[in-house]
Parts: sequence; structure tokens; C-alpha cells
Amino acid sequence: MFFLMRCTHRPDADAARDALRPSHRDWNRSGGGGLVSVLTGSALWAEDGTALGHWGILEAASLQDARAYIDGDPFVTGGVVAEIELTRMADGFAADRINPRMTV
Repeated sequence: MFFLMRCTHRPDADAARDALRPSHRDWNRSGGGGLVSVLTGSALWAEDGTALGHWGILEAASLQDARAYIDGDPFVTGGVVAEIELTRMADGFAADRINPRMTV
């Protein structure tokens, strides 16, 4: 199954986000220790350059695995994330168009 993840960051989380970024990127590369495969994702920015959050496309065996991946993200455990949206995508999503994946 594929999921679109959108995370909104707390407005006062810049320092924490900067400190946690390396571990967040490691978490993405590992797919949360194999919970998911991260196809792609990126930071989200306001027009004025203010950080808003991040998004990603995940492949997971279940909604529970996708949720466990998100819950273990250092940005979540470190208090950077204020809100999380997780939406299942169409079964026919053409994931093969995204290459290479972020998860190694």
C-alpha cells in the first residue's frame, strides 16, 4: 500500500529541527528500520522561506506500519511535528516512476 504523509511543524521548532535533521534523514534512508520504503519526500516552505513541515510518499504493508514509521521519526519524537496527515493512495499508484527511492 502507498500513503501520502504530510507533517506540519511547530512554528517554534527551528532549532530542534536543525539538530534532529541528520537523524531524521537516517530514519528516512532506513525506512524506519525497515517498517516502510520511502519513495520520495521533501521539506515544505512558505513563500517567505519559513519552514512549514515535510511530506513523503511511503510504501508499507499496512496502515499500522506506516503509522509506526511516522511515530518513530526523530522529528515526531523530538517534538518538531505538530500535526500529521496520512492518506492512503490508489492501489494503482505507479511507484516505478519514482527512481531511485529515498530508502536504501
